[in-house]
Parts: sequence; C-alpha cells; structure tokens
Amino acid sequence: MTPLQALLIERISHGGPISLADYMAECLLHPQHGYYTTRDPFGVAGDFTTAPEISQMFGELVGLALAQAWLDQGAPSPFTLAELGPGRGTLMADILRATRVVPGFHTAAQVMLVEASPTLRRVQENTVSRGHDLGLCWVEAAHDLPEQPLFLVANEFFDALPIHQYQCVNGLWHERLVGLKDGALTFGLAERGAPSVGLLADRSPVEGKIIEQGRIARFVVSAVWHRLTHHGGLALVIDYGDWRSNGDTLQALRAHAYDDPLAHPGEADLTAHVDFEVLAGLHPHHYTTQGEFLTRLGIKARADKLAQGLSGAARESHLAALHRLTDPAEMGSLFKVLALTQARAPLPPGFAP
Repeated sequence: MTPLQALLIERISHGGPISLADYMAECLLHPQHGYYTTRDPFGVAGDFTTAPEISQMFGELVGLALAQAWLDQGAPSPFTLAELGPGRGTLMADILRATRVVPGFHTAAQVMLVEASPTLRRVQENTVSRGHDLGLCWVEAAHDLPEQPLFLVANEFFDALPIHQYQCVNGLWHERLVGLKDGALTFGLAERGAPSVGLLADRSPVEGKIIEQGRIARFVVSAVWHRLTHHGGLALVIDYGDWRSNGDTLQALRAHAYDDPLAHPGEADLTAHVDFEVLAGLHPHHYTTQGEFLTRLGIKARADKLAQGLSGAARESHLAALHRLTDPAEMGSLFKVLALTQARAPLPPGFAP
C-alpha cells in the first residue's frame, strides 16, 4: 500500500466517495505524496517519454513554427513565450536554441513556464537556462500569464488534468466516484443522476455509455483564449486524444507499463485522452495530426540533414525517432495538434488551409 493510498482510504472511510477528479488531483499533486510533486517522471528512468525527449527535431520545429507565427503577426514586442507543464524543460530549451536565428525574437520574448511542481521547477531551471541569457520565470497557472501577446505550447499537458466521468444508467448520467469495497479503493456511481451533464449535454445518453468532462481543462484554456482574443498570438496544444472523446480513457503508467489506476496512488501517472472539441469551443482554430503537422514543418528534411553526420547505432536511433514521431502507427496519428488563434490571424505554420 502506498502512503497516499492509506490517506485516501482514511479520507473516504470518514467522508464518503470522492469524484474521479479529486482522486486524480490527489494522486498527481498531493503536497507530500503526489506523483508530480515528488519525482522527475520523464525519460528512461521515469515512467514515460514525451516527444521532446525522443528527438530535438520536435522542439526545434515547434519553436520555429511559433517564431514564424510571431513574424506573420507583425513581431509584437514584448510578448509572452510560454509553456504549460514544461516537464524537464527539454521542449523550451530546444525552442530557444532553434529561435536564436530569428531576428528580434529573443529580445521581445518574456519566457514563462506554467509549473506547479517544485521538483520539476528545479530541473527546468537547469535545463532551460543553459545557452542563453534570457530571463526565466514561473507562474502557478495560465491565469497568471501577462496581459500581452501570447505564443504558447502545451505538449502532453491537458491529458494529465483531472477529469470527471459520468455513466448513463436508465437514461440519466451518474457521476463515477472512487469509494471503498472491503477496505480497498474501487469505482462506483453516485446514486443521483441527471438527464444532461453541462457542456456535454449533446452527447446521447446510451445505456452504459461513459463520458468524460475536463472542467479544469476548460478553465485553463479560457485564460489562454482571453489573451489570444485581446492581444493576439498563437497557442499550440499537442496531445493524445481525438476531436470528440467518448468512453473511459483513464489510464495509469508506472515504469513504462500500464497499471491499474487505483493500484498505486501517487506512484503512477494518471492521464485521459484529450477532447479537442471542448478545448476549441466556438473559437477560431486549426486541427491536424502530429504526423501531418511535423511533416508540413519539414521534419523529414531536418532529419536527413542531421543524419548526414551520423552512422551506425546513432543513425538508426535517429531514424527510429523520426518514425516514432510521425508514423500513423506510432505517435503520428494518436497525437493531435490544435492551433488556437484570432480569426483574422494568418494560417499558422504546419496546418493546411
């Protein structure tokens, strides 16, 4: 039994079942035992590997796409260059290295990382601060970003935000809860149900169907939309999911293997597929797969250039990274890219008209 598991069992035994969102929040961000507050979960030694850790090409192309959008929008100065959930800081470090060649970009940029984990902030400072003299600051939430043009990336951020789940029983949506059975954590349903569930009311109540609602995700993206609408800029959301997510997509990863989401609270990463339709809302947006996005940005040409200086195992590893990032059977189709920007803004790089 994990330390957090014991605390959750005690809490539920006294106060009753909790929502899945509360359970995820405790597992990921509990001050003493939360997954993200106690460790560096990224890379081979962690529990999962993200695209920036797979190849420098990913961050380079994302950075140049943001810089081109900045130029296309008149090179506003100053502007916020931000990342939501920067992990180890690898993506932002690659972005800053690639954009050094863009005249005026670094001079105008105010680099801000939205990160709640003290452990990861220390790792990020060491990773991002190397190789440039730009100031770097952290904020707790997207709502703390400055009121000015915003050029932002969120890679595998929204999938880790807590979600609520609802299941249809006899035509009503019942919230899925985490409770106890024989002293162990288990899933159950709230006794009372409702005909519809907020913004997901249009999703048909088919018997047994499960839907997911990311209230925190909508709160975060509202802060981003506010800055884009009033000041301009571009936000790139890169994550796994689909335009409309239906069904139970909750999953746990521990030591690079799938785990029971209730088995090791605080010691496994909990995620759910991103519902991109909810993030886009009724605002202007562009949407494509990660494979198409990177291909349009020229990743194959970049890969060929880097491969010229490689041989043997290093070359094979490099080409395997390209395949993993872009192939439809790998991350190429599972991961999607959503661009949020003003209606009158030029088409962002990496997207088709």
